[in-house]
Amino acid sequence: MTPRFHAFIAPARARAQIWRSLLGLVLIVLIYLVSLGAALGLYALLAGWGQTEALLISLGAGDSPRAIYIILASFLPIWLGLALVCRWLHQRALATLIGPAARALRDFMRAVLVFGGIYGLGFALYAVFEGSVPHLDWQVWAALLPLTLLGLLIQTGAEELLFRGYLQQQLAARFAHPVIWAWIPAILFGLLHFDPGSMGDLAPFAVIMATAFGLFAADLTARSGSLGAAWGAHFINNFFAMALLTVQDGLGGVALRSSKTPLAEMELSYWVLAIELLPMILAWWLLRRWINLR
Repeated sequence: MTPRFHAFIAPARARAQIWRSLLGLVLIVLIYLVSLGAALGLYALLAGWGQTEALLISLGAGDSPRAIYIILASFLPIWLGLALVCRWLHQRALATLIGPAARALRDFMRAVLVFGGIYGLGFALYAVFEGSVPHLDWQVWAALLPLTLLGLLIQTGAEELLFRGYLQQQLAARFAHPVIWAWIPAILFGLLHFDPGSMGDLAPFAVIMATAFGLFAADLTARSGSLGAAWGAHFINNFFAMALLTVQDGLGGVALRSSKTPLAEMELSYWVLAIELLPMILAWWLLRRWINLR
């Protein structure tokens, strides 16, 4: 552990018992589910079941800006759950999951620059060799961009606060070995991306990619002593995947362009997976070196 990481996990040390962390996770999930259930029930009460069923179908497809923004906003209860659990169960503020504000902001911007540069190059190469098709009109896309960015900040922030903030801090305050505080949150993060219903045979690839990202994010958090680098990397990753170039039949409601090939027709091999991982590995390595220069 670096001195910065010791300082980052210090707020968790006083109440790092395993039972407390497990109870915290259960409460966060309950608050999340109850909040979403209450919101859906209220909508059904006001709009009727027919409109509610149509909304659920639209959310499953993610084919409109409205659907995407509702999906992104659905991560707000995770922020609420984390804030309440931190206060009630651990006697600390939500901000302690982020680290020093100035450092977190600096790390976030560095991650945006590094990951944005590498992924932007990959985006350009994909456009040259594979091609893509227009999705949203660029003027509509630009008008929606501020709300898209806000939604992505909410969604990626919720996931980073939960996995690299709460889980990684609580585990690292109790166990010194990174196999526990880095790998367990990363594996859980990866498994939550397993969706054979919509991804079919590609579902394991999504798990591998998400788990790899979780490990890189854990390392960046440990090196930097703040959540900023992991959050910035996650934000850029999702921005490119959801707002710039989406997969046909994927969550493309706010995407500028989409792939020529539908998700169901894509064929991946482990060689393709390795190529997909290369930009992430390169961006992580460059950002890690930049952080270490401080």
